[in-house]
Amino acid sequence: MNDTSTETDTLEQLLARTGMGDRAAFARLYQQTAPRLFGLCVRLLRERSEAEDVLQEAFVSVWRRANRYNPALGGANTWLTAVVRNRAIDRLRQRREATNTNALEFERLADTSQGPDARAMASADYLRLERCLEQLDPKYSRSVRAAFFTGATYKELAERGEVPLATLKSWIRRALLQLRTCLET
Repeated sequence: MNDTSTETDTLEQLLARTGMGDRAAFARLYQQTAPRLFGLCVRLLRERSEAEDVLQEAFVSVWRRANRYNPALGGANTWLTAVVRNRAIDRLRQRREATNTNALEFERLADTSQGPDARAMASADYLRLERCLEQLDPKYSRSVRAAFFTGATYKELAERGEVPLATLKSWIRRALLQLRTCLET
């Protein structure tokens, strides 16, 4: 497809070219983002082999759906993270259904390895996100962390927190708006 790619291609450009079937752009996209996204998978799933499977499934999905990426709705990094996170959450839900146990709590996930997940956690993006999460009202921060990092449904979170479902959804919506503002500055 496009043999004139440069080292300065942005993720958005690589994703757009991937959407047009450019295998070289897809390979570069993978090369640039896989370590961080793998760290996210390991952090969520806590099993390296399962994280590898989920990352592979997510990139197959990226290859198939890259043409649907709309930069007006958010950055490529955000879109890729959402694809991977959603795959990991689906896997957590499957695991939970299979074992009929409660979802993992985000605060209890310990990162003890020095692999790609540890490097990803040290990244500037992660540190910025953590700083922004710390600025939120504690109930908002807990709600966002639980909703996005444990795979629990809003209904499950509302029941656990003993709050009405509409209230929990409102907290998460407000928190996401505040996070967006914080991350854009």
